[in-house]
Amino acid sequence: MDATHPDLSIRRQCELLSLARSTLYYVPADVSPEDIALMKAVDRIYTNWPFYGSRRIVLELRRGGHDANRKRVQRLMRIMGVQALVPGPHTSRPHPEHRIYPYLLRGADISRPDQVWAADITYIPLESGWAYLVAVIDWFSRAVLAWELSNTMTVDFCVHALTDALRHGTPEIFNTDQGAQFTSPDFTAILEQEDVAISMDGKGRATDNIFVERLWRSLKYEDVYLRDYATLADARAGIARWIRFYNHRRPHQALDNRTPMDVYRGLRSVA
Repeated sequence: MDATHPDLSIRRQCELLSLARSTLYYVPADVSPEDIALMKAVDRIYTNWPFYGSRRIVLELRRGGHDANRKRVQRLMRIMGVQALVPGPHTSRPHPEHRIYPYLLRGADISRPDQVWAADITYIPLESGWAYLVAVIDWFSRAVLAWELSNTMTVDFCVHALTDALRHGTPEIFNTDQGAQFTSPDFTAILEQEDVAISMDGKGRATDNIFVERLWRSLKYEDVYLRDYATLADARAGIARWIRFYNHRRPHQALDNRTPMDVYRGLRSVA
């Protein structure tokens, strides 16, 4: 990447390389090693029990030998962008100026690729900081159609992933949670331009986006926790390898032991 290039701006260079601009400016977070270790422990607990709030997470941390109080854990959970996936008075709120769309999938029969896509964001621990991963998946096939890694929770890396996913096709419905990245007009305008129906989970509803939650669990236990990535670049390369494996080599019992991309591409071709 060349900031002094006479003909290509940084924005255009990122577009040509299929990179979100936010990934260029990664600086390790100025946090203590103790907080980094605690965040990694919180992430493992949350991945196992996403319905746990800060009180229960504190209890699990103490059982594991961590000295943590609830106020500290709540602060770290805010940094990580995680909250208990159950309705309650402390759930985070979307941006107050953004439109919230209704949930469209209650009782829906998901029977074909490109019927419903979904997106979500998860926290990725690094040696001296953290990153955020967004992925777009097809609900029927479980195929990961696009993903992006960033050191910030701004909307641009989500927009980049959505734009990349739309190269595969166009869904009938796109489902997300009510996070500010997904309610942002920069994100929803792209879907509206493509005549995609927008669906958003009820606050704290773990089952509304369950396929993405399962993806995160598999990714973390099969790759992230085993690799313990040091840098954003390391994580990007490793996650890319795992997603290729997941899409093209990893059989799923729910798909009659076929791979997600085989189901996505094969069934689309005969529809």
